[in-house]
Amino acid sequence: MAKTPQKLHIKTFGCQMNAYDSERMAEALAGHGYAPTDDPAEADLVILNTCHIREKAAEKVYSELGRVRTLKQARKARGLDTMIAVAGCVAQAEGSEILDRAQVVDLVVGPQSYHELPSLLGRVRDGKERVVATDFPAEDKFLSLPDRPVSRAQPSAFITVQEGCDKFCTFCVVPYTRGAEYSRPVAAILAEAERLARSGAREITLLGQNVNAYCGEGPDGRDWSLAKLLKRLAGVPEIERLRYTTSHPRDMDDDLIALHGDEPKLMPYLHLPFQAGSDRILHAMNRKHTAGDYAELVGRIRAARPDIALSTDIIVGFPGETGADFEDTLALVRRIGFARAFSFKYSARPGTPAASLPHQVPDKIARERLHILQSLLEDEARAFDAATVGRKLKVLFERQGRKPGQIAGRSPYLQAVHGDGPKDLIGQIVDVDIVSAGPNSLTGVIKSEFEWREPVQAAV
Repeated sequence: MAKTPQKLHIKTFGCQMNAYDSERMAEALAGHGYAPTDDPAEADLVILNTCHIREKAAEKVYSELGRVRTLKQARKARGLDTMIAVAGCVAQAEGSEILDRAQVVDLVVGPQSYHELPSLLGRVRDGKERVVATDFPAEDKFLSLPDRPVSRAQPSAFITVQEGCDKFCTFCVVPYTRGAEYSRPVAAILAEAERLARSGAREITLLGQNVNAYCGEGPDGRDWSLAKLLKRLAGVPEIERLRYTTSHPRDMDDDLIALHGDEPKLMPYLHLPFQAGSDRILHAMNRKHTAGDYAELVGRIRAARPDIALSTDIIVGFPGETGADFEDTLALVRRIGFARAFSFKYSARPGTPAASLPHQVPDKIARERLHILQSLLEDEARAFDAATVGRKLKVLFERQGRKPGQIAGRSPYLQAVHGDGPKDLIGQIVDVDIVSAGPNSLTGVIKSEFEWREPVQAAV
């Protein structure tokens, strides 16, 4: 009689790379008898895959562990055991402190060790011990993971190609939780992309903490740049769209900029954080670029691809930030013009240099500045979306919409687009006339041989 699979529930916090890591963890455990479930109450193993970037990240994890503890107690009353693991960047940063603070946790595993999950869980189960695995193993974790399954892929898929960061921005924990920059070999990335493409993926997004610093070994034995990798992936016939994120301004080389103008499969959307508009604050952040450098770089990118949509990350309230520094940030936002932006109030990360800097900005002032900045950014985003009304855009439909008969996808500029259409268009790139722009998405009329009803209203 076949053994009944154990149930696995993974809750993912934070960035798209964490979502990718969660998928790989599930794939690694699938070969060891674990089947995924969306219901943590029925899970034999619960993994919290954590992120340390956002404010109060660790506190949110402990709050979630309180809820998981209740589920574990309920299962124990029914004679069922539940193992609890904390993975990801909070696990790496907090280590054994998590075991000290949360007795419910059986395993703490950092982002560079999740390929060892099956053996680590065996140690927990067989030895009845609580385990911490936060070293940076010498072996390549990607080589230790099974090939991604060739079951039906989502129309838009993600591949981690680069991890870690050597930039050491003073506010950032990534170098301490993800380690030094590491690039996967081209052959491994290409094989993964081809498997995903054969199983239905039409768009591939390459992921990395500092993805445009990619320099993986190519088939010719030489280090390949991100531009060369993208150009090679563009040669896979089934792949129709390519994206990459997240980029550092210092690593946007000439070849990568030129590729935005030369390669039609590379989508006209670029996430390029600048973090602050004041040169004094940028120096304190150890960004190693100025506001003028950033603006000049954007000018070169737009010269190569005039219609490119830019998004960015911005921090307000960094230690020592004055009102004049903040005005410099607003000025740079107005000068560049962003289609999307992610803005945050500075919060100290233990162990980072900025956490001990003098002149920490009072929380009230930082909140006020964030509100002003976000209002400006929202105006720019609305203006960008409004400028697409009346245009015909090619939309990759990815899923059914919220309303009956509605399907949803993404424009080349990564905007959410909704329209009435049959679900058999999911996974296809279709011409769509954009008829209106709502707060969070565009509404379109799909162009095909079908007869459509009146367009749906923009989702909110």
